[in-house]
Amino acid sequence: MAKINFGGVEENVVTREEFPLEKAREVMKNETIAIIGYGVQGPGQALNLRDNGFNVIVGQRQPSKSYEKAIADGFVPGETLFSIEEALEKGTIIFYLLSDAAQISMWPTVEKHLTEGKSLYFSHGFGITYKERTGIVPPENVDVILVAPKGSGTSLRRLFVEGKGLNSSFAIHQDYTGNARNKAVALGIGVGSGYLFETTFKKEVYSDLTGERGTLMGAIQGIFAAQYDLLRSKGHSPSEAFNETVEEATQSLYPLVAENGMDWMYANCSTTAQRGALDWWKKFRDATAPVFKELYESVETGNEAQLSIDSNSQEDYRVKLEAELKEMKESEMWITGSAVRKLRPENK
Repeated sequence: MAKINFGGVEENVVTREEFPLEKAREVMKNETIAIIGYGVQGPGQALNLRDNGFNVIVGQRQPSKSYEKAIADGFVPGETLFSIEEALEKGTIIFYLLSDAAQISMWPTVEKHLTEGKSLYFSHGFGITYKERTGIVPPENVDVILVAPKGSGTSLRRLFVEGKGLNSSFAIHQDYTGNARNKAVALGIGVGSGYLFETTFKKEVYSDLTGERGTLMGAIQGIFAAQYDLLRSKGHSPSEAFNETVEEATQSLYPLVAENGMDWMYANCSTTAQRGALDWWKKFRDATAPVFKELYESVETGNEAQLSIDSNSQEDYRVKLEAELKEMKESEMWITGSAVRKLRPENK
């Protein structure tokens, strides 16, 4: 494991060069990976592992859309696709990739199949960190590990197919066999991680919940909406407001930030843009800092976890979710966005 300096702070990082795929396959040669949950992260991780030469089976309810998707992805009923209980019995490493709410309801079934020496794998620290609320407490005679790709399962798969990688964190909650770290790193390499950085289950879920509600999704939608609405109120057309708020950001500037950093992007835009961005970024930082503090405290106290559990466990959750998404989809900003996307040259 290499020590890498990030802004003056040394961190433990594992790269593909240090832990090549061949070594990962050797660590996993006698293991059967059972994917439980074929929704968000499941398909990407399962397919990447399978393509990398690991022994992968999928456990999924039948009938279901996810079951049919697994078949479409090449998993064969009775050979590599089973009921959840069958997969749990056959698997030596259980990939617990159900939603947080579904993990709670499925836990009694999973727990009884966690026999001595097996491994329980998560891609989110939620269930373990908030165990008082979830009831997820693994037996002491199994390894409990985490690999959390820093992006969606769709992105994980797309980047893998392109020969790239998505960075992941990894953590060890319980090392019964003495080999938990090697397993976690091998699986991290197997699912297609660009590199792996070490964390804990608690830190993973705290940063993840903050990020999702913050700059990854919640805050960015809020900022987009605020600027778009302002421009519209000042008489700008929907197309102009959307292009100046979203399209230029996602299609032009954000990719430059991803490739070279914010400082490079600033240095390679107009001097007028440079001056304005430099003058205003700290004002936005200072304005949003109290909101982020409030958000982190809500995560830290478990309030966000409880809100998620309560909401996602309701029978009409999907109906309410669709209504909220419909409100966003039918807003002028995202109706305009749909029209703008269709006008991109690659979509004509």
